[in-house]
Amino acid sequence: MPKSGYRERLNTWLERPVAQWTITFLIVVNGVILGIQASDSRAEYFGDGLNVLDQLILAVFVLEIILKLIAQGRAFFRNRWNLFDFFVVAIALVPASGPFAVLRVLRILRVLRIISVVPRLRFIVEALLHAIPGIASIGILILIIFYVFAVVATGLYGESFPDWFGSLGRSMFTLFQIMTLESWSMGIVRPVMTVFPFAWIFFVLFILVATFTMLNLFIGVIVETMQTLHARSVERGEKLETDPGQTAPPILVNELRALRAEMQEIKQRLQDPPK
Repeated sequence: MPKSGYRERLNTWLERPVAQWTITFLIVVNGVILGIQASDSRAEYFGDGLNVLDQLILAVFVLEIILKLIAQGRAFFRNRWNLFDFFVVAIALVPASGPFAVLRVLRILRVLRIISVVPRLRFIVEALLHAIPGIASIGILILIIFYVFAVVATGLYGESFPDWFGSLGRSMFTLFQIMTLESWSMGIVRPVMTVFPFAWIFFVLFILVATFTMLNLFIGVIVETMQTLHARSVERGEKLETDPGQTAPPILVNELRALRAEMQEIKQRLQDPPK
């Protein structure tokens, strides 16, 4: 936290629920405006007033970033969510003309700022980022499974169905379609079974391994990461409340208290099931 009195008061004001909900509302409105501007006919119906409102909201976002820089100083750049907000707003300030015309499409990234404003969304995104190593390991495992099944499918069905299994790449793409369960039965498996009656064994085995097992592994890694982060957040909140030398933004403390209260309520319900 900044040491200067006015900086501390400014930072506390920026973290107040009123300021946070105002920014959230403006982000939602800005997202609606960008969606309307994506259609030329709708943009012409609303006229130039839509562009003026879009620029005003952008000015508020820029002012918020400036106030945060003043309030937090160098600490602003040590917060990853602050850097995310800074990057999104900075893209919107780049002139969308000439060689930078493609950046006009990136204005929609401003809608992603709602992730940094809403604490629960931040928690989910942080959990996903922390789960990347586990997800990457599962991805490597599923790639190996795909490779093994693709080699077998190419050898078994490649000659009779070259469009689906004529090469290793085609087999992997076909197996990916089967894994998503998109037209796998009537579109692929049943035609193959007209030539190879027992082909269903191969495809059912692949679906059981690649779809259900791997999907549950992905979900398990993400859920475990979220539980770990939640436990750390609760522990950090207890330290902030019990140690008078520790300080944190009020919105963080309130969010930690709310999460702990919800966990206590869930535990109580599990201990006292309805009769």
